[in-house]
Amino acid sequence: MKNEDKRTSKRITGDNAEEAVIRMMTQQGFMLICRNFEIHNVGELDCVFRKGDDIFVVEVRSRHNYGDYPNSAETVDYRKRRKIERTTEHLICRYRLFGKNIIFLVAQVTHDSSGMIKNIELIPF
Repeated sequence: MKNEDKRTSKRITGDNAEEAVIRMMTQQGFMLICRNFEIHNVGELDCVFRKGDDIFVVEVRSRHNYGDYPNSAETVDYRKRRKIERTTEHLICRYRLFGKNIIFLVAQVTHDSSGMIKNIELIPF
């Protein structure tokens, strides 16, 4: 039987956004440490990068650029930030990143109506 892609269109769009963020950041000299780092019952980190002594935890959010919706960075609310922070504590232990400067970013990825990526903006939170 043929192995078919069972991801939803939303998941495919999200995966494409993550891949675009990874491409952009590695081209700018960031080194990818991990992707989709997950701790059961705690949370997940989309992408984690290192540049020099700094660690960048990146939450990737994507939206189509139409309608009167809040921008995708605004969807990272207090509860989501707390999950990211708690998961980052586990990441620090697992990768022995003690004493590193941790920088939290939202990668706001904007798509047009056909799904093509128009813009990627990194926003600290």
